[in-house]
Amino acid sequence: MLEVMDLQAWYGKSHVLRGVTLRVGEGEIVSLLGRNGAGRSTTMKALMGELQVSGSALFRGQQILGLPSHEIAMRGIGCVPEHREIFPGLTVRQNLLLGIKPGQKASRWSLEDMFRLFPALGERADVPGGVLSGGEQQMLCICRALMGDPALLLVDEPTEGLAPQVVERVAQLLVEIASKGVAILLVEQKLGIALRISRRVYVMGRGQIVHEGTPAALLESDAVRREWLQV
Repeated sequence: MLEVMDLQAWYGKSHVLRGVTLRVGEGEIVSLLGRNGAGRSTTMKALMGELQVSGSALFRGQQILGLPSHEIAMRGIGCVPEHREIFPGLTVRQNLLLGIKPGQKASRWSLEDMFRLFPALGERADVPGGVLSGGEQQMLCICRALMGDPALLLVDEPTEGLAPQVVERVAQLLVEIASKGVAILLVEQKLGIALRISRRVYVMGRGQIVHEGTPAALLESDAVRREWLQV
């Protein structure tokens, strides 16, 4: 589904990503782990066409590096950004409808699916998004991305600042999304959640991939966790 090779990225003259290589298969949840500043969110931005980049990123066999963000989205990549970028003045329903791509004829997901997954959104369908709680806004952001029927979803820190019960609901949703065949590249700070729902994990440090493997292998590697994850 997604094959990233030797991805380099810059913020101005600052060289941030240094040869990132990773892959995500269909229906697979892959987590990108690391301390703050390791380059995880920068990887997401690079894949969505927001930075100066070089290297290769093949999505369904087609190169996406160098394309503008809107064209990357049109090719079937959805993005749930780190800071819950909803439209606060629009209703929940309007926010969700904005996720539908121009000319989109069919989708695995409908408004009714979103309200089934999160009844609270259905109950507040005609309420402005800006009055929702942080957890509800996060759910709205994920659901809006789904309305565009992505084949690949890039999800950046979806559980940050959420109550434990909402964190668990987000984790359940990501598993359900993957069960529909959607690939997910997940940046997640909560190691327990990431290891429980992911099929594979990558650990980043200083703009590079420093470890790749299964969640079980990472749990067995005290040295990797101590050097690259623990604070």
